[in-house]
Amino acid sequence: MKYIVTALICFIILVLISSCRNDFGFTSSTGSLKFSQDTIYLDTVFSTIGSSTRTFKVYNRSNDDIVIPRVALAQGTNSKYRISVDGVPGQVFENVELLAKDSMFVFVETTVDIMDFTGDTEFLYEDTIEFDSGANLQKVALVTLIKDAVFLFPERDAEGIEETILLGTEEDGVRISGFFLDDNELIFTNEKPYVIYGFAGVPPNKTLAINPGARIHFHSQSGIIVARDGTLKVNGALSTTEELENEVIFEGDRLEPLYDDVAGQWAAIWLTAGSINHEINYATIKNASVGIIMDSFNNASNGATLKINNSKVFNSSNTALLGTTASIEATNSIFHNSGQSAVVARLGGDYNFNNCTISNYWNGSFRQDPTLLISNAIPNTEFTADLTAANFTNCIIYGDRNLELALLDDGTSTFNFKFENSLLRFNDSSNSFDGIPAYDFSNINLYNQCILNVDPLFEEVAAFKLRIDNTGGANGIGDPASVTATDISGTTRSTSTVSGEGPDAGSFESSDLSGS
Repeated sequence: MKYIVTALICFIILVLISSCRNDFGFTSSTGSLKFSQDTIYLDTVFSTIGSSTRTFKVYNRSNDDIVIPRVALAQGTNSKYRISVDGVPGQVFENVELLAKDSMFVFVETTVDIMDFTGDTEFLYEDTIEFDSGANLQKVALVTLIKDAVFLFPERDAEGIEETILLGTEEDGVRISGFFLDDNELIFTNEKPYVIYGFAGVPPNKTLAINPGARIHFHSQSGIIVARDGTLKVNGALSTTEELENEVIFEGDRLEPLYDDVAGQWAAIWLTAGSINHEINYATIKNASVGIIMDSFNNASNGATLKINNSKVFNSSNTALLGTTASIEATNSIFHNSGQSAVVARLGGDYNFNNCTISNYWNGSFRQDPTLLISNAIPNTEFTADLTAANFTNCIIYGDRNLELALLDDGTSTFNFKFENSLLRFNDSSNSFDGIPAYDFSNINLYNQCILNVDPLFEEVAAFKLRIDNTGGANGIGDPASVTATDISGTTRSTSTVSGEGPDAGSFESSDLSGS
């Protein structure tokens, strides 16, 4: 027993002696740190808008616990970068401990005002994070491309109240965060990108003209709204490179690749009731909640209130195109991937689509709505209106659901529609629609020269590539007398009248994609 007590006392003494060491065995860094990256590229950001946070790891691969005497931004407190070392924010850190065979995280972000450095429209902002000094100095480079932009946003008054736009009357209307564009702001050029906060309003009797190559970016819950008797003219043109140099692009204000395909980043292009003579040519509208809202029109006797040509509306969290008692004409255009229907023509109106692709392979959530919905009423309400025309010629209406077409007729108002030389996805495997006249696909007054349920063989729907293969269901089914002369890419359409060799339905002429 005496020996056991003696041994126990010796063990306790040894523990106490070791616990009294001040440095716990840490030695100074010798410049042998390893990094998960030696250069950190913070993705392109707009001037004054904060970047996403990037992360890298620092490794101590030695068998010794070490102390890094200094970790700091080379520009010190003048740097526009912000770092955090193992969860602690700062710009200079001293005596950073790192255990043997262990690692630590470093987080980096930045916000830069381009006017503090240059008058150019973009420049590279750089700094380095230094680990240790002298002969042991190691560095990780930081690089960010900063773009200048035209910022448009609601002003605040002397009391700090933000500017708003009234929808409706003072008695029963609502106000949204927004502002009306001044006369000197009604032409958007391609000289700098535009970044919009809130809704940029086009005043009554004014026109917003957007030049070829313009880039318009929207902050969350922002968009463009056009007042009664106001007009939107998007004057994009055919591009010859993958940079889409002449196309007008509408998207969110986060430029990082992480946000490339995130739907719902901004609100909508909203063409309110009574606005007139809208034209959208060669535009890409992507990642909105609703791409385009076209409210009811006053008088369509002078043609469609909204004309969309050679344009693409992609990846809307709700709907790509929402028309309510609207007058819309669309040619060579794509409406693709929406959380609900890609195109909604509701409460009547007048619609004419030619050589359009309306498709939906949404995978961001459960989708129960068909890609195309046409109605002369709003379900579960008392609102009805005449559908004077809904003509879809040389079109593709397709998706990954069996039923990609819904026709909702209240039985009282006019309900005129027709599909011609089009490819439709309507696979009624349960025969639920038998006997309903609107779905009688043998009726040539409603469905003339249409093909059902033959895959168009899109190039890559998840990447929004909607070219079609020349063995797909849309190949050669177009009407030579009514197709557009060229497709959305400028390719000349076939003029053959031979079955299977004629022009194609949809926005693209087909090609051999087997080697793509």
